[in-house]
Amino acid sequence: MSAFTFKPLYVPRIWGGRNLESIYHRELPDTTSPYGEAWEIVDREEAQSIVCDGAYAGKSLHELWKNHRSKIFGTGLPDSERFPILIKILDCSEPLSIQVHPPASIAKLLGGEPKTEMWYIADALPEAKLHVGLKRGATREKFKESIADGTVAELVHSITPKKGDFLFIESGRLHAIGAGFLIHEIQQNSDTTYRVFDWNRTDKDGKARDLHVEQSLACIDFDDIEPALETPLGNTLVSCEHFITTLHHLATGESIANPQPDRFSLITVISGSLDQKHPKGQTLLLPKSAPPLTATEPTSVLQIIIPS
Repeated sequence: MSAFTFKPLYVPRIWGGRNLESIYHRELPDTTSPYGEAWEIVDREEAQSIVCDGAYAGKSLHELWKNHRSKIFGTGLPDSERFPILIKILDCSEPLSIQVHPPASIAKLLGGEPKTEMWYIADALPEAKLHVGLKRGATREKFKESIADGTVAELVHSITPKKGDFLFIESGRLHAIGAGFLIHEIQQNSDTTYRVFDWNRTDKDGKARDLHVEQSLACIDFDDIEPALETPLGNTLVSCEHFITTLHHLATGESIANPQPDRFSLITVISGSLDQKHPKGQTLLLPKSAPPLTATEPTSVLQIIIPS
């Protein structure tokens, strides 16, 4: 059984752009809208990855996970109703709102889902900033006051990453992506985001986006002060209870296979190409016992597995 490819789902966002078209040569649904997200791997009631070709062409990721789990994915995996990982490409041409995802301890009480994620910086403008955690001296009380007077940005910590950097965003970490990034996001299968500040911007009708102030205040980790970018441990970028992500640089003709032959992995092509047909930006599902994928040229990939 060879690698599965899926049809991406494109989501227009107020902060999006057209880089999915210009950099990844994607055919977007129209010629003018700002597309902020490509959902590459998703199994949700409202959104499904559909297999492009092969014996399972037309099947959804949910059907594969529900009906062919041991054959395609292997054993010892979470006993979840839906595939537990969601992978996106983010085209951030304008700043995203300052936001937070709910920790597992409080998510159900708020009617949401916990969401821990990581960002891999595929491209960045020279002065582009990520906003993450709080500045030293910020407190819950000061933060609540800043929401009322529109000065939240003054209390949020900012960093200036470069292409190839990465960041871990655990549930409860206050964060926002600034303008000028192309990011690969690997996350729990969740779509719960609470916006606490949207840079005081309004739409063409002068209307501001809805905020979720009370939910955000219940979720934010106010002890998360001035965090830094992560440092890899060997080729491991992030290892948490939800996913393990590794980075591999392949020479022409070098191959990559599943770390455990009896378990699947997900592979995102960061640069170069695999097997002469999987270009930069594409995410593949490599089934258990699948043959390796071979670099057509010097190629870098992220490999994502679910911990045992």
